[in-house]
Amino acid sequence: MSKTTPIAIIGTGFAGLGMAIKLKEAGFEDFVILEQGNDVGGTWRDNHYPGCACDVQSALYSFSFEQNPNWSRMYAQQSEILDYLRHCAEKYDLKRHIRFNTHVAGAHFDEKRNQWTVETTSSPEMWAYMQKHDLKPGEALDRDDPELPAFNTLTARVLISGMGGLSTPAYPNLPGLDAFEGKRFHSQDWDHQYDLKGKRVAVIGTGASAIQFVPELAKDVARLDLYQRTPPWIMPKPDREMKSWEKAVFRRVPAAQSALRNKIYWQLESRVLALALNPRLMKIAELEARRHIRSQIPGKALRKAVTPDYTIGCKRILLSNNYYPALAQSNVDVLTDGIGEIRAHSIVDSNGVEREVDAIIFGTGFKAQEPVPARMIFGRNGEDLLDAWKEGAEAYKGTTVNGFPNFFMLVGPNTGLGHSSMVYMIESQIQYVMSALTRMKQEGWEAVEVAEKAQSKYNAMLQSKSGDSVWQSGCNSWYINENGKNTTLWPSFTWAFRQQTSQFDAEHYHCETSSTLKAVAGEALPA
Repeated sequence: MSKTTPIAIIGTGFAGLGMAIKLKEAGFEDFVILEQGNDVGGTWRDNHYPGCACDVQSALYSFSFEQNPNWSRMYAQQSEILDYLRHCAEKYDLKRHIRFNTHVAGAHFDEKRNQWTVETTSSPEMWAYMQKHDLKPGEALDRDDPELPAFNTLTARVLISGMGGLSTPAYPNLPGLDAFEGKRFHSQDWDHQYDLKGKRVAVIGTGASAIQFVPELAKDVARLDLYQRTPPWIMPKPDREMKSWEKAVFRRVPAAQSALRNKIYWQLESRVLALALNPRLMKIAELEARRHIRSQIPGKALRKAVTPDYTIGCKRILLSNNYYPALAQSNVDVLTDGIGEIRAHSIVDSNGVEREVDAIIFGTGFKAQEPVPARMIFGRNGEDLLDAWKEGAEAYKGTTVNGFPNFFMLVGPNTGLGHSSMVYMIESQIQYVMSALTRMKQEGWEAVEVAEKAQSKYNAMLQSKSGDSVWQSGCNSWYINENGKNTTLWPSFTWAFRQQTSQFDAEHYHCETSSTLKAVAGEALPA
């Protein structure tokens, strides 16, 4: 059935739920949230590998307007964050707006009507179809295939992407991978039904996910081969259980938890001084990281293998107290010679050494350079959003893109952080989008589109700020694309971003008015 809604949101992670909550608070009751899963949670629903946890303190990694006095730890684990998001959906009555198990196959902007046409289908049916035909997200579909699941059409005046930037798994291109006959999966698609106890397991990748699940794997597997391309810098994780009296104080005196939140915020914010303004200060952090290696790994050879040779902070700094001890266990080998070939039951390194394995687990992260999948968002003249980003992803204030009217991105290009909480950035963007929607109602604008000149000038400023940062000091990281452009990180203080997004700056947009558009304060946008 073809249906219409004023506002469509994609995703139910922190971004999608936060956007929906603020819409309701402002009186926008008529909107739809499209969710591919059968539950809310986004990345915290999809990532459920052993040891999965946040590396930002819970008091800050949460909505400012919905503090949780009952966090069990300073750094919450995946299940507790997922429960928090479920609580938010229930408390703010969002479930009735959500269409679960809904796969967004594509969204096209209709220039004649100034609205979005969104094609959706059943997620379970689409996943089964893609698996049967060995299709990956973003690959073209054969619309004439009779086996293709049926599509529904939804039209929306405004389309808001709440898809996280780290949501599409990245797989390495390894010779012979398809010939492997054992078990294999990505950390985001962890197969809990497969018993890893006593197995010979190969882990490929040493990113943020891997350093969390490797210590858990090492407890049970017969042998763990860790294929490391580049070692990460790892700092001690100052985690602990929250004391019962602390939680009691937070429940009775919410201002006390707000004070803790503010303290954490400014502590993390101070890191920008070294990361973005004066990378030479990162030497202080490097000394601590080297002490961490020496204190947890007794063998000189292993210490050398896990010690990076690039400036700390150039890649994401990770936090762990149990990763290094796991690598020192007798059943774990850190392999640094690279992978030459994968065979039916083994992996051969670049020196020709073959090691038999029962399972391969990818800890290779996500496609951070593609915040949305290919063939999903189509703007003016039917242009794919990824094709519009010929030199790499970019947006105005990480939120709007020239050529894509009435489209807002949360967690868009250059809104990522290397030092603090993404929830803070998400709330800043939500504030900007709400300001834009309010102006659309007040002024009777049928369409808003950021000017190309404004977008170009803004991104030139971002790249200028990034130039002297530690993130562009020479290492190969997912922060920087193949052209050397920072497409992911915000290169300054987060409070500066919040100032930029405090009000919708219509002077930098093309705003179209329709004589048939009637905007009434307090009512939803017309369909």
